Amino acid sequence: MNGALLRRWLWRTAFTCNGGLRVEGAVPDRPCVVVANHASHADTAALLAALPARSRPVVAAAADYWFAGPLRSLVCRALVAGFPVRRGGGGSADLARAVRLLEQGHIVVVFPEGTRSRDGRVGEFRSGAARVAGKAGVPLQPVTIHGTSEVLPVHGRVRRGQVLVRFCRPVHDLETAHKLIEGDIS
Repeated sequence: MNGALLRRWLWRTAFTCNGGLRVEGAVPDRPCVVVANHASHADTAALLAALPARSRPVVAAAADYWFAGPLRSLVCRALVAGFPVRRGGGGSADLARAVRLLEQGHIVVVFPEGTRSRDGRVGEFRSGAARVAGKAGVPLQPVTIHGTSEVLPVHGRVRRGQVLVRFCRPVHDLETAHKLIEGDIS
């Protein structure tokens, strides 16, 4: 829990110094699979700042990008409690590890689009998050994140700005989660 507490403090402090972080909706207090829109690398930090440290959130991260080398892997594990998920085959086996984490009381964060949006629209969701939630017997927790693409654009530099993390109602199917997220982003 100390690592989760330090990560939450780090990211809350970073957002406070950079323009602010607002959190709306009922924040989950038990294991679930958080599914969110993905427009910026700052999305992960915003979620970790918003989620309770006692839930020890962990993040499914692209193996080909975040675990491509030892330094990047170390940074990903230390700063966001990331675990690798392959995007090009084998990702389902990687996500199976998430079931064990949920059973141990963690919240698991998955960006079901599989990559960052380039135009701000919510893309099609891959099914891994729903399979993990179903297998673990936990809900999907849809979340919308606003402002991160302005604070840290794809291939851009950090800018000042406020970020909003909005928790929707928990659901049990990916289609409903997608509609809730897409409806709030539009």
